[in-house]
Amino acid sequence: MHSYLPAIGFSNITKEELDRMIYEAIRRPDGHEVAFDSEGNEYVELAFEVCKNVGIAIRGVYDMDDNFKVDYYYPYCVGHTLSSSANLDIIKQSDKESYQGLCDEMRLGVNMIFYLQNMMEYLQKGEGRTFFGDEHYRNTYLTGLSLGGKVLLPVRKTDNSTKQQREVDRPTLMAAAREGDEEAIESLTIDDMDTYSMISKRVTKEDIYSIVTTTFMPYGIESDKYTIIADILDMEKMVNQVTQEQMYLLHLESNDIAFDVCINQKDLLGEPAVGRRFKGNVWLQGRVEF
Repeated sequence: MHSYLPAIGFSNITKEELDRMIYEAIRRPDGHEVAFDSEGNEYVELAFEVCKNVGIAIRGVYDMDDNFKVDYYYPYCVGHTLSSSANLDIIKQSDKESYQGLCDEMRLGVNMIFYLQNMMEYLQKGEGRTFFGDEHYRNTYLTGLSLGGKVLLPVRKTDNSTKQQREVDRPTLMAAAREGDEEAIESLTIDDMDTYSMISKRVTKEDIYSIVTTTFMPYGIESDKYTIIADILDMEKMVNQVTQEQMYLLHLESNDIAFDVCINQKDLLGEPAVGRRFKGNVWLQGRVEF
């Protein structure tokens, strides 16, 4: 069974119950899409919703007798928060017919990789297209599924710290540094040295989470998993209509990137509230406007 099923309210489901649910979803799906790749191979995606914008996507093909053969499935949560408009590329995964988005996000300083939810639309528009260049910027709507997290208290930010953050336009400097701008490289180096010095002094007498306000770091060996610390901008409770388990949909912001995270209520330590922070590991998914 998929390891992230608990995130959408299936924490105690058995293999037999899952097979029965997928069978019912094939008979009466909540969504149905068909697409062909560049070689003419047909792909079908069926959607089974457990609540609004949350469910299980089932991908496979129809055989000669019009019977649906399941290739694989995955839990999903559709986000409606615009996360990034940076350059991106679509990469095919080697183990199955699925794709990942590779986003050149300057606000993180590293390439951001996410599991592509709307693969069928990508195939319909023309498989193999690459989106790079100023004319190919694409809006990306990110979501994450989390199997465990905790709520952290907020950090009080002084006027001086906010002013310093505004003065250092790091994404612009990083873009210039990639082009070989020596002044930008020097400015980033000095900024990193100042940050290291500040952390070295403060960490001896302060908790690390009062110094590091947000993070967005790769986690584990899989490229679309991340450890995050993010500010909670908004939240809502949801209920899995099949199991009646309760979930939180957290609207978060980390490193100036806004996105949504779905987590089972029983897997979240603490009471989420606007202004507090969320810390946890997430499987990053996303939809791209083609």
